[in-house]
Amino acid sequence: MSQAYQHIIYEVEDPVAVITMNRPQALNALTTRMLAEIRHASAAAEKDERVVGIILTGAGRGFCPGMDMNALDNMSSGDGKKEDLSNLRADPGDPALGENFSTAYTYLQSLRKPFIASINGACAGLGLAIALLADIRFVERQAKFSTAFAQRGLIAEHSISWTLPRLIGSGNALDLLWSARKFDGEEAHRLGFAERLVDTGEALAAAKTYIKELASSCSPTSLQIMKAQVHRHMNMQLGESLIESNQWMAASLEREDFPEGVRSFIEKRPPKFKRVSD
Repeated sequence: MSQAYQHIIYEVEDPVAVITMNRPQALNALTTRMLAEIRHASAAAEKDERVVGIILTGAGRGFCPGMDMNALDNMSSGDGKKEDLSNLRADPGDPALGENFSTAYTYLQSLRKPFIASINGACAGLGLAIALLADIRFVERQAKFSTAFAQRGLIAEHSISWTLPRLIGSGNALDLLWSARKFDGEEAHRLGFAERLVDTGEALAAAKTYIKELASSCSPTSLQIMKAQVHRHMNMQLGESLIESNQWMAASLEREDFPEGVRSFIEKRPPKFKRVSD
């Protein structure tokens, strides 16, 4: 799936795929093209057997402040022509996980591989919503966040009303949504928004190291299924999730990764697990 992108950079360095939002002059503000390119690149990474995990980051000093304001102005006024992006059409993610993971940006939670947001600077609006849909967030201390919606006359959109309170609780979520106040990486970590807090300039390297460690010691198939379990089971009753987990556990006992995991432990050597492709 070779593709020349205009608003992102897509790179693969076994076992990591990096998607870099590449409009640094606008702090990587989103365009419809960039969103389509992120989706297309995610599908490419999902199909690439070399890739164990995917990282989304931003070029320059920003992660993503949300939609480009010029694009928003065109949307509000009804002006602007739609760009033909048919060559970027892609359907990443596992459709078997259900319709909850097939709308707008929720496909990120159904990707068959870990998806990590490496947040290196300004992160707001839709950029924040996308970061919240990542499986894990690596955040630099100086990064600045804001929901921004209320100050634009908008509501909590793009699934943020579902993701944010699940990470930080309803009271903290409402505070950030109502006030649209700015908060930094330190507070993001304290609130539970950021799983990893790192120093300035270290988020991408730390995320890459994390994926390399997973690739060297963990079954990519196990990673895929655990991700599906966590995201699906948040929408299920306990008993229902247990039944499905038992079924998936029985299937895992039949896969070749299980005896390889046991043998590698006994023989005190790194495991040789099969990589995942679409």
